[in-house]
Amino acid sequence: MSASKSQKTHAAVTGEGSAIKRYMTVMLGEQSVLKLLYFEFCMWLSPIPGMLGLALRKLFWPRLFAQCGKGTVFAAGVKLIQPARIHMGKRCVISENCVLDGRGTSGSVLQLGDDVMLSHGVVLSCKDGNISLGSRIGVGAYCVIQSTTDNPVTIGDDAVIGPQCYITGGGNYNIDRTDIPISQQGMRIMGGSTIEHGTWLGAKVTVLGGVTVGYDGIVAAGSTVTKTLPALSISLGSPAKVVKKREARTEQASQNEQDAQ
Repeated sequence: MSASKSQKTHAAVTGEGSAIKRYMTVMLGEQSVLKLLYFEFCMWLSPIPGMLGLALRKLFWPRLFAQCGKGTVFAAGVKLIQPARIHMGKRCVISENCVLDGRGTSGSVLQLGDDVMLSHGVVLSCKDGNISLGSRIGVGAYCVIQSTTDNPVTIGDDAVIGPQCYITGGGNYNIDRTDIPISQQGMRIMGGSTIEHGTWLGAKVTVLGGVTVGYDGIVAAGSTVTKTLPALSISLGSPAKVVKKREARTEQASQNEQDAQ
């Protein structure tokens, strides 16, 4: 039975070996002195405010990532963990004090499409999981999006995520045994969570693991999504329940209505 991610991180930080090697394991995910020096230089640039800081980070930071598209900018105070496993699209905006945590076992674990906007204090945390954000997504201030092993989070194009939302692919512990603490029983595999394209989550919405919010759906502020919601639905409550269905409209019907006006 696997230990929890917090236990693994604690062991990596406090375990055997030199402090430098432990630091590289956690922050870089690999042992490379040259990459460590470059990472440290880039992190030294993180708190620099104003236009100078934006310009320096835009010049030096893209080399940290597996991919960083043209025009992507980073505001002051952004924190990076294992950036070599992060893929960034074009023209992304990463606002002040965001955290991009790409901790994983291999490959690309955190992916952002083109024109993604992360507002102040957003946390994207891969705990041996995968997070994938499509293009033209807006994520409101102080949102937390978290994935654990085999519990990915996928958000489709043109989604709007209100401030202070919490979205997890799965974060529930196994609880079957009583002879050991819950924290030592590992995480349940719940299949991850999907927010389909065009969805709008209001402020402080919680999306629990193993669910899908269907395309072009709306979830009211303060709701808790505990089960899959259909496309084009308007849902609210804790747990969230469908209260109305949006009418599917074709592009031609919308154009005819505009012409009539």
